[in-house]
Amino acid sequence: MTNFELFNYISGELNQVEEQLLNNIHSDLPVLESASAHLVKAGGKRLRPAFALLSAKLFSDSVQDVIPLATALELIHMATLVHDDVIDNSSLRRGQETVKSGWGNRMSIYAGNFVFANALLLVESYHRSDIVDVLADTSMRICEGEIQQMVSCYDTQQGLKDYLRRIERKTALLIAVSCQLGAMAMNAAPREITALKRYGYYLGMAFQVTDDILDFTASEEVLGKPVGSDIRQGVITLPSIYAIKFDQRGQKLKTLLSSPDSCRQRAEEIIDIIVQSDGIAYAYQVTNKYADLAIRQLQLLPDVPVRKALADLACFISGRDY
Repeated sequence: MTNFELFNYISGELNQVEEQLLNNIHSDLPVLESASAHLVKAGGKRLRPAFALLSAKLFSDSVQDVIPLATALELIHMATLVHDDVIDNSSLRRGQETVKSGWGNRMSIYAGNFVFANALLLVESYHRSDIVDVLADTSMRICEGEIQQMVSCYDTQQGLKDYLRRIERKTALLIAVSCQLGAMAMNAAPREITALKRYGYYLGMAFQVTDDILDFTASEEVLGKPVGSDIRQGVITLPSIYAIKFDQRGQKLKTLLSSPDSCRQRAEEIIDIIVQSDGIAYAYQVTNKYADLAIRQLQLLPDVPVRKALADLACFISGRDY
């Protein structure tokens, strides 16, 4: 089962989100519109709008009012991606040329800012300060997470707590907020809003840990970017942390990972050590733990068919291979 099949309950609404994404990046400057449109047309899983819509669908069959919010969440996510590609000097994302590669660094930064500003306009249309407050706080914490990742590159002293704190801000928060805001837009009860926020948080953690596993185990065709990108950039993820601490070649791995030159020139050797350790298996255990925690939160929500789709989505994300 693919994530697209899991989105059957909201397929029509997601199609509308796709249209709105393009409608909300219009500019009188052709180069800016072209760069922004490239970002949208590159595709993606559209998880954040899907979570907002599915969460809203728990409380009503009609979720048309949530479509602008769902669109804004994806625009915010895309803005962070285009900035990430500049910072990481990435030429490929989802198997396609990045905005950074096609238009350069300066246009990428402006395009990211432009996309983010359009997201703010959509959110403002709700005239709800509580929604604005949640997104403002989340945006600041996402920035902090990205900076934490940047300053922790090649730092082999970091442990499990450091890693989890970083991915919480980098990935889990926006997924948690997508679920939270979907419920808030439908005026769900506070207890239900909290349960959905926690569901999204746990699922976001599972998603990022799985993403970090795939950087070692998937093919470039599947990833849409070179295998081992994290290693080459000095990003220390969970499989590496485990291998450093518990594998017999941990000290050698620690030395290699602390050197930018080694990470670039000996990336395949580093990857082999980590893959041959139990780091991948341990990371999968962590992923499954978070997915289980997410599913437990669903018991606090209305027993409607969409709830099972959310549970199935948790299973899919923790076991995905792309």
